[in-house]
Parts: sequence; C-alpha cells; structure tokens
Amino acid sequence: MVKDPDTLVAGATGLIGRWLVAELLARGRSVAVTVRGGPGRGDELRAWLRDHGVDDRALAVVAGDVTRPGLGLAPADHDRLDSVRDVFNAAGVYRFGLGREEARPANVEGALNVLRWAGARPRLRRFVHLSGYRVAAADPLPYPAPDDVLAELYRRHGAYEASKREGDAAVRAVAADEGVPLTVVNPAAVIGHSVTGEAGQYIGLADIVAKLWAGRLPALVGTRRTFIPVVTVDHLARFLAAVPEHDDGGHRAHWVLDDATPELPDLTAFLARHFGVRAPRVVLPAGLVRRLPRALSGVDPETLTFLSEDRYDTSSADALADAAGLNRPPVLDALRHWADRLVAERFGSGRAALQGGFHPVAGTRTYLAGDRVSPAYVLLHGLPLNAEAWRDVLPELDGTALIADLPGLGRSSRPAGGPDDWLTDLLAPLRTRPVLVAHSAGTAPALRYAHAHPDRVAGLVLVSPYFLQPRPARHLRTPSLVGGFLRTASARRLGRALLGPGAPVHPALDEAAAQLHRPGVARRTALWLHRAQRPAERAELRALAATCPVPVRIVAGELDPLTGDTLDVPVTVVPGAGHHLPLTHPVPVAAAAHALRGVVA
Repeated sequence: MVKDPDTLVAGATGLIGRWLVAELLARGRSVAVTVRGGPGRGDELRAWLRDHGVDDRALAVVAGDVTRPGLGLAPADHDRLDSVRDVFNAAGVYRFGLGREEARPANVEGALNVLRWAGARPRLRRFVHLSGYRVAAADPLPYPAPDDVLAELYRRHGAYEASKREGDAAVRAVAADEGVPLTVVNPAAVIGHSVTGEAGQYIGLADIVAKLWAGRLPALVGTRRTFIPVVTVDHLARFLAAVPEHDDGGHRAHWVLDDATPELPDLTAFLARHFGVRAPRVVLPAGLVRRLPRALSGVDPETLTFLSEDRYDTSSADALADAAGLNRPPVLDALRHWADRLVAERFGSGRAALQGGFHPVAGTRTYLAGDRVSPAYVLLHGLPLNAEAWRDVLPELDGTALIADLPGLGRSSRPAGGPDDWLTDLLAPLRTRPVLVAHSAGTAPALRYAHAHPDRVAGLVLVSPYFLQPRPARHLRTPSLVGGFLRTASARRLGRALLGPGAPVHPALDEAAAQLHRPGVARRTALWLHRAQRPAERAELRALAATCPVPVRIVAGELDPLTGDTLDVPVTVVPGAGHHLPLTHPVPVAAAAHALRGVVA
C-alpha cells in the first residue's frame, strides 16, 4: 500500500468518485479508495486514471464495503489508514425503481458507516458527504424519524430520493452528536466533463436528452419555469477537493450548481437546435402526469420530484470557489459537449461510436469526427450507413482523417441545401489538400467537388461507385418500400440485406439501424438512393469520372463488378468482396488511399 495516505474516498469507482480521485491525485494528495467486488474494480479505476493521464502511484486500493461497520476493512488496512485526514463519501446507489431494502444499505447505513469510520481517525480534518440539491431543498427530516414518517417518505418520493433524504438527516445528526467536522455538498444534476463531455451516466436529465434525440419527447413535464440546474463533473470534483482546505469548524453545506442553467423548456430547445431536431412545444403539469399510467406517460414517477421551479442559494459555494480560485465553465458549451458525447456513446445502449460532435455545415447540423483542420483524408460514407462505416478503415490509414455523416443522413440533421454545397462548406476550413475517399452514394458529391475545386483536393478514391454498376432492382428504387424497410430494420436484417445471409453483424450496422429509426432519417436515405439511380445523373457522373482533373482510383468488389466501358483509371478488384467494402475489406480500401496519396506526394 502507498505509505501514509492522507485522504480516503468511498465510492471511488462511480461517476463523481473517479473524477474526484483524479483531481486529488493531480493535486499531489496521497489517496486511498475502498472497493468491493475483488481486485478487478481497483484495476479498472487505475486503468481509467491512466487513460486520463493521471499518475496513480499515490493511489492505494483497499478492499472495503460501506454497507458494513468499519467499512469491512481488514485490521491491517484499518491501522494503515490512521494517517487519513480527509474522508469523502461519494458512495451510494443512484437508480430509479429501487426497493427500500436496496437503497438504504448504501445511502443511509453506508453513509453512517463512512461517517463513523472517519470520526475515529485520529488526524481527521474534514468529512465531506455528497448529497443532492433537492435533498437540501426539502423540509428537514428528524433522525431517527418515526416509522410512519419514513413509510410516507418512501411511498411519496420513491426509494432513491427518500433514502438520500434519510441518509442526509442521519449524517447531520450523528456528526453533530459525535463532533465530526462535516461538510455536505449538494450538487445539481451532474453532467459530463466541461471539455470532453465524458460522463458515462445515462439517467435523469440524460434520459430527457436521449428521448429528444430519438424523437420520442413530444412534451415536457413541469412548467415553463421548471429549473433543473446542472454542474459539470470536473468542476464538482475540483470543488470537492478544495473543501477541506477552506471549510473549518462544525457543519457546513453548499449548493453546487450553475445558476445560469436554462430553465428546462429553454434547455431542451437549445439542445434541439444543437442536434438539428424538433423541440417539444407542449408542457404538461406534473400533477396530471402523475395520475397517468406510466405505460401511457412514459415518465418514471420518481423523476417528478425533481421538476421544480425552486432556486437555490449558492452564496457559500460561490465564496468557497472564489477562495479556491475555481471558475465555472460556460454552461452552454458544457451542455453541447455533454450532448455530443451522449450521442457518440449511444446513451449507453451499445458500443460507443467514433467520438465527434455536431457542427454547422452549410446550414445543416452535421456530425463530424476526426481531424477537422488538417486531415490527410476525408471519408464520405455510402447508404444506408453513416460515418461509422469507416471505423475499420481508420486504423489502416497512414494519416489523419475527417469523417462526417452526410447531410440528412445518420446523425446529421435535415439538410438545408444540397450535398454539393454541403461538401464545399465542409472542406472550406481545411489547411490541407486531402484525398477524398468516397463509398457508393458518397462518390457523387466527391466527384462534383473535385471538378469544381481541383486545387483543394489531392485525389479521389471511389469505392464501389454505384454509377459504374448495374441499377438495382425496381423495388430498391421505390422510396416508400425502401424507407419502410429501413425504418424498422434491425442491425441483423440490415446485415442480411447489405452483406448477405450469415454475415456477422458489423458494429456500423448496429449504429446505422439506431439512426435509421429516428424520425425522417429512413425517408431521407430512401430518397437519396432514389435520386442516385436516375439515368441522367449516372451518365453525368460517369463523364465526370472520365474527365476528373485530379488523380482517381477505383476499388470494387469481385461480386459487385463494374459495367460498361472501362474508364482510363486504375481499378482494384477485391476478390470475394461485395458492395460494402469499408465494412468487409477495410485493408484494400486503405491501401488504395495510401497508393493515391503516394502518387500525389
């Protein structure tokens, strides 16, 4: 174990706990953390810290359990931790739908166990307990509370919020009785890191954002003045780490939140504009929704207690932050970063997408990832996929790449104009002359751009250029039929349709299916496919490919051959491959891009 830890953090593997540990270590503190479930949890925490550039050599991981008296520490660990001066309790169970017997062991008894253990430290300076902003706004609860009061509390508010209120009352009462120097920190809804957006938590306000993104938020609950304040996880971690240095004496309490958080209707409207989706216009009273069956309302009754117009006195937190030199990050920027990260992480529902965000491109909110300044390559996907189609190609490239969801497709919003104007605006800020690598439908705007701006692009790699291949069957050219299939297709059905029976489900298909289920995406994809099959457009693109002013290479699958007159350009035929080469054969696609870049260089 690290010699003489000066700090202990309970709940260090949770959202707030791990960021607090990172902040404390960065400040030069020697930190012990309690974990249960075997050494693997400690290894996971260390890996997370190292991934975030944190030196973990001053971290000690000990087996412990907050639900047990004395934290369940082994005698040797108990003795080694006599050096601890500051104890942070970030442990707890945060989940709606808990039973009382699930919530109390961690949120009530666990909080008391950490408090009593801290009170027995011979060098204790401060015990810092993490509570909640709505807990602090409620009427004080006695401890111990009568059984009938507790029964009503748990019935009315649900086990999570009730246990947090009971735990808060217990900690304050016992700390006062036993003379433990206590600070209670009451944070607002915790969102992601102010710069990266990283959070990894998908309940509460994140659930509202998920429904907004998916087009399943027809109405808000509350009033036009409902206020759900937020705080970024990194600011909260910095604040918590500063508490023992600036609080002294007996009980202290701080509301930590950003009072500039927009009221809920304005917050959702702001994120809707950022995503390029429709914002809900209707606000339903919470009392009405509470009386509706959950199956009809789609609202968890436990979340209704958070829908309040209350404001909170942040003066003590502001004074401490000023004394510690802490500045809150701009809340709107933080909300954007967090929302982008939630979309990239698919709200925790599956494998995370390529990390990116939403940016305005020719009036379209466009999902971009990669190098947006000096890429060696720009990758344009085909249908019905999105930028995730390039996931396996990216590691094979010899330079950075900019990838984007085409306008109106994938995660990008309904287009404000045509794809040609969109691509011109996308590439305008670049400081390099990239190679454009375009698959199928993406080859059309790539070719037009190369003709219009030959000085801005080094060359083109056309992967499975549809205009050089047979037209699909008639039913695949009918928007209503194609759109209907795409709206309901699972990743497995997409895989069978695109890659053939028995093909493994590629992660890009899972991502594509998720986006095609959002309002309008399947219809726009089907219309793009329909327009791409017009004979006049196919003839135009064939002519543009034959006369392109920049070097061109073509990559096609053996099972998806080119037809008609062969163009005077190099062609790579991939044995045994079909149409979707970026998914099935990323190496030859990348090799063609390398070869073209080498010729240009």
